[in-house]
Amino acid sequence: MGIETINRAGYTHVSLNNNIGYYMKTMEKTILIVDDEEDIRDVLEILFVDMGYKVFTAEGGEEALGIFEKDKPYIVLSDIKMPGIDGIELLQKIKEQDPDTEVIMITGHGDMDLAIKSLKYDATDFVTKPINDDILEIALKRAHERISMRRKIREYTLNLEQLVEEKSRKLIEAEKLAAVGQTIAGLSHAIKNIAGGLKGGTFILEQGIEQDDKTCLDQGWKMVKGNVDKIKNLSIDLLNYGKSAESSFRLCDPGKPVIEVVNLMRPRAEQSEINLTMKLFHQDFSTDRNLIHFDPEGLHICLLNLVTNAIDAFNDDFIKDNEKDIVVATRSDEQWGFEYRVKDNGCGMDEETRKNLFKPFFTTKGSEGTGIGLMMTKKIIHQHKGTIYVKSDPGEGTEFIIRIPAKH
Repeated sequence: MGIETINRAGYTHVSLNNNIGYYMKTMEKTILIVDDEEDIRDVLEILFVDMGYKVFTAEGGEEALGIFEKDKPYIVLSDIKMPGIDGIELLQKIKEQDPDTEVIMITGHGDMDLAIKSLKYDATDFVTKPINDDILEIALKRAHERISMRRKIREYTLNLEQLVEEKSRKLIEAEKLAAVGQTIAGLSHAIKNIAGGLKGGTFILEQGIEQDDKTCLDQGWKMVKGNVDKIKNLSIDLLNYGKSAESSFRLCDPGKPVIEVVNLMRPRAEQSEINLTMKLFHQDFSTDRNLIHFDPEGLHICLLNLVTNAIDAFNDDFIKDNEKDIVVATRSDEQWGFEYRVKDNGCGMDEETRKNLFKPFFTTKGSEGTGIGLMMTKKIIHQHKGTIYVKSDPGEGTEFIIRIPAKH
């Protein structure tokens, strides 16, 4: 039959009848021959051994399946008509086990319908009896081309995944650097303002000392004291922001942080003649059924920031005759989880303020604010995979709504 094999660095060059050969990996040169005629099996085995294949043979479908499960040949050459498990059924079972296996069907001239049917079940090709060398070479070449194509696609996919992973990693690093830069810029701005306030306060103090002016001394001291307080608040906010990076999730009473914050802030609210109340959707959290999975310390910080801001919302523009009210409420829903609401009837916010509210270091409190509180609140809610949004209009008060998914 004019067969020639040449091994080159793990590849084998195959030529039938002096036609142009093709290269394939030696490890892919395993073939299972399935035919109930012994003579055909013997001839094909000799042919494929001479071509450099490792050959397995079986006289029927059941034996072929046993060999396939054990040795996993890359190519199966099977007769279509066999007793017991025929070629079509064998093709289906092999494809179920390993869709990448290439199966070439052997058929008689009168079995073209079966041959076409085998292609529908993803057979690589079919050859007719008596087997022609050229047709067999084409079928084998097609099988190895499909094997090679799948290997290239896998390599390409792997390279693409690695490329995407590398690009994603670089993007994340860039975003982190940008966030660090933004944080540093915001802190620098806050520290610069404090430094400017301290410098102004000390200048007025010096003038008061030189001129023995009590009014200047009082004014300078108030400026220095106010900026020292701001340094203290900035330090506390930064420490809390750092702590919020590590959340401690556990099953807990969702009403606990509400009760703690309201009790903590009620004396300050009373000093400003503000009614601070709470409305818990459920009073009994003694059973696990009413507990949710969250970070109680983190939610305490969030609610404390929101209640503090609500108290500060009652500025000089607030109508004196009106009652000052802040309500902290909770609500549960089976679909989206658990909800916290902090509502006040203070000065409210315009659209521009609402848009910038959660931006780093944005504050509406002038020299008294650090701009870290709401930034930290948003970060904690994000760690809970939750949402926070605000409803507010000038003169109509403000309502913050926090929703977190509940894991029981």
